[in-house]
Amino acid sequence: MRLSRIAIPAAALLIAAVLCVITAVFALHLVEDSSRNGVEEALDTAELDWADVDVNGLQVFLIGEAPDEAARFQAVTAAGTVVDSARVIDQMLIAEAEDIRPPDFSVEILRNDDGISVIGLIPASTDREDMLSRFEDIAGRNGEVADLLEVADFPAPSGWEPALSYALRNLGDLPRSKVSVSADGVAIKAMTESETDRRRLLSNLERRAPEGLELALDLSAPRPVITPFTLRFLIDEEGGARFDACSADTEASRDAILAAARSVGASEDETCRLGLGVPSRRWSEAAIQAISAIKELGGGSVTFSNADIALLALEGTDQALFDRVVGELETGLPEVFALKAVLPETPDAKDEGPREFTATLSPEGSVQLRGRVRSEIARQTADSLARALFTSASVYTAARIDETLPATWSPRVLAGLEALSGLSNGVVRVTADRVSLSGNTGNPDAEDEISGLLADKLGETGEFEISVTYQEKLDPTLGIPTPEECEAQIVEIIGDRKINFEPGSANLDASAKDVMDDIAELLKLCGDIPLEIQGHTDSQGRESMNEQLSQDRAQAVLDALRNRRVLTASYRVKGYGETQPIADNGTEEGREANRRIAFRLIRPEPVEEEKTALEELEEEAGEGDTEAPEAEQGTGE
Repeated sequence: MRLSRIAIPAAALLIAAVLCVITAVFALHLVEDSSRNGVEEALDTAELDWADVDVNGLQVFLIGEAPDEAARFQAVTAAGTVVDSARVIDQMLIAEAEDIRPPDFSVEILRNDDGISVIGLIPASTDREDMLSRFEDIAGRNGEVADLLEVADFPAPSGWEPALSYALRNLGDLPRSKVSVSADGVAIKAMTESETDRRRLLSNLERRAPEGLELALDLSAPRPVITPFTLRFLIDEEGGARFDACSADTEASRDAILAAARSVGASEDETCRLGLGVPSRRWSEAAIQAISAIKELGGGSVTFSNADIALLALEGTDQALFDRVVGELETGLPEVFALKAVLPETPDAKDEGPREFTATLSPEGSVQLRGRVRSEIARQTADSLARALFTSASVYTAARIDETLPATWSPRVLAGLEALSGLSNGVVRVTADRVSLSGNTGNPDAEDEISGLLADKLGETGEFEISVTYQEKLDPTLGIPTPEECEAQIVEIIGDRKINFEPGSANLDASAKDVMDDIAELLKLCGDIPLEIQGHTDSQGRESMNEQLSQDRAQAVLDALRNRRVLTASYRVKGYGETQPIADNGTEEGREANRRIAFRLIRPEPVEEEKTALEELEEEAGEGDTEAPEAEQGTGE
């Protein structure tokens, strides 16, 4: 009994102890699970999915590889928001740092009348002192150089040095500019003095750019003053619509005028020149109304010279239609504009036929005056004006006198000659009803300028026609030398150097690279010129072998130019062998001089000018005609 009283409490105590242990283990697992789940949720919320959680009792272990120290600290902090930070055991690793990415190097150069400011980040390899010294030379004595550059000790990226060198080389030509330089290229924004300067600078900047350099150019120039402010639009008998001249004061005005012209059949290639001097802000409104009137009449021309408008209908236009269209136009035009409209009379069928005066300007500068003039004084005046506009030695006059010509003939002849002087070559023709001018020019604004001149000289009712072609090779502002200048400059470039070949072969020697590079650079600028590449040898060896060797060497030079991207379609090669020595083949020095490559222009053979049917009739009439000297008759074309 006594044993039972002792056993029962002991058993109860044992059972209680077991229950306590079970309860403690359960509570521990509950705490561990709660800590693990809470910390994992906090890490997921912070988007730290690289971190893992393990628990051991009250201790919370953070394991995994953190991308950097900041991420590791963020994980510890996130865990500390769930459990006591003293319970957090950091067993995370830090990933090895990758190579540090170099910065983007760039320089912005600002230049104005006060000096130069340079801002940006450059690599340590860039010679900063030399760059600033060049800036000081460009800024001059009265200009200041503001140095706001930072330096980073990283290698210069590919393309950095050529881009910076290009910017420094051209900054002297950019007095008011912003030049942005990076390894990817150069961006230039600049203001020039005039449109001519803008075109010349644009050409120079593009020509100087090294191969592979990305170049972004934004060059602007003040708008020119256009006087008179001119617009001339016509639709011919076949329905062809075009501008002989077009001026506008704003881009919106230009777009509206061109849209109106295209709606009546003008080409998409038509353009308007922007400028100052417009007589009215409603210029485009007046121009659009006039263009619509010409379309409604079925053809004709309208010419604006400042606020004066001359409308000329086609012969045969219905009188009632003409009166209605002109009346509507007069009513609708803005107040400042004055309209004069003309409906030409149908010519008498018994009229003797067309009479004309022609002046021809050849590419070589020779001028020939032919056809009819009104009097001896008119002929002398035309001759004198031509000699003043062109060189006196190049003018040949063979015009006959016709006293039946109208009184307006002489002023039209003089106006035509003055217009012809604006071309590089061409012809002007004066007839009873119009002045026609055609030819080539190196001035992109020649058509507008000539149209303004003729509109001013011929008056409101003067009819004229212009067909002018702009050719870059004739544009002096682009710095393109003439073929003769190219020939002379090749000689200057070669100078004391020679284009050498390996002995006894047509393979260019390595020493010829520099001179070939210089010649190629010039020939790219010269463009499509007729050029003969001549090969010459000394007299040693058989004549046939020398001729073939000289031919092969000339061909090798042509091939080298092609490899340098020179356009050689108009070139030819010729081997002269030993037939054209320039020194004594009896000495070593003479033989050395005779072994050479020469560049010569291919000049056309002079041709005798053919007489027109009108000129043959004039000669038969024998009234005032004179024969041109034979030597001059080949220069008219």
